[in-house]
Amino acid sequence: MKILLLTTHLDFGGISIYCISLAKALKDRGHDVRIASNGGILLSELDNYGVGHIQLNIRTKSELSPLLWKSRIRLTKAFKDWRPDVLHAQTRVTQVLAWMVYKKTRIPYISTCHGFFRPHFGRKLFGFWGKKVIAISDAVREHLVNDLKVKKEKVYLINNGIDIKKFDTIVTEKEKKAYKSRIGIKSGPVAGIIARLSPVKGHKYLLMAAKELLKQFPNLEILIIGDGPAKKELVDMVMKHGLGRCTYIEESTIDTRLPLSVMDVFVLSSIQEGLGLSVLEAMAAGVPVVGSNVGGVYSLIKDGQTGFLVPSKDPPALTIAIAKLLSDKNLALAMASAAKEMVKEKFSLEVMAEKVEALYKEALSEKEKA
Repeated sequence: MKILLLTTHLDFGGISIYCISLAKALKDRGHDVRIASNGGILLSELDNYGVGHIQLNIRTKSELSPLLWKSRIRLTKAFKDWRPDVLHAQTRVTQVLAWMVYKKTRIPYISTCHGFFRPHFGRKLFGFWGKKVIAISDAVREHLVNDLKVKKEKVYLINNGIDIKKFDTIVTEKEKKAYKSRIGIKSGPVAGIIARLSPVKGHKYLLMAAKELLKQFPNLEILIIGDGPAKKELVDMVMKHGLGRCTYIEESTIDTRLPLSVMDVFVLSSIQEGLGLSVLEAMAAGVPVVGSNVGGVYSLIKDGQTGFLVPSKDPPALTIAIAKLLSDKNLALAMASAAKEMVKEKFSLEVMAEKVEALYKEALSEKEKA
């Protein structure tokens, strides 16, 4: 099949990682895959996998932006040389673009819902989900059916998958030591988070918990990996609460193996989450996890078995869960081991790609019958 994935940009974020990973996996399965987007810092990753790219000027959050019409013209011209069999939209804006392209070309399209939308006027007006809709978690599926009134028979649950083989590569002690030295991390236990620096990711609740944890673990260090609009607010908070000596905020990275290798506990303190790609990566890397019980995170963390689930916006609960894992190495190891096995069994990139491929074929089969 010729497959075109549509997304707004390829900067750091869960949707970009999903697109790139899915493109690689589908290409490995013998398909001709390309991505159309505004480009971004991760664009070079496509070259590594031999995935083509169609440049669009579509960096907008408005479904009414004239950039969509220009992008539709750009794509239909590009289709004269390479016409895809199926379109796969990843964002609200590109979902509308896919519908516009479909109306012009009749190329079937599907979409993936990566999170939660407010059912505002624009969402209702442009409810163009395509022939099939992928929900990345049970919680997202329920949101689509109950809140956005998408027909239940159109929604398919396909969890995000990750390249587990990447995390089988052992990070050496020498590499860990060099990484810690570069950042300034000393010898204490490390609690970390990898997430876009946005209020919705709840970094501030981890910092509140850290203030209390330092009373029990005076050498505790906090490692935050990410970029985003909330960075200044977080830096100010670190300074205000006297956490400057033990908190390190580092830029996003496509290869999370190194930062995960120095973490003793991974914490996802989000207040909203579609599934939790970073939790999957932490589990695959063998790092015990604590996560907020929001969105689809419960699909990954079975409380007390593959990690700890805590209420959202609850620093005391975070403090207790993190302290348990830092205090009990056997418990931490057992949870990390169980989580790693679960990820291998249920959340591999290969499983995700196989299910998505089957959905494409189903959509194309329905087109032929029509």
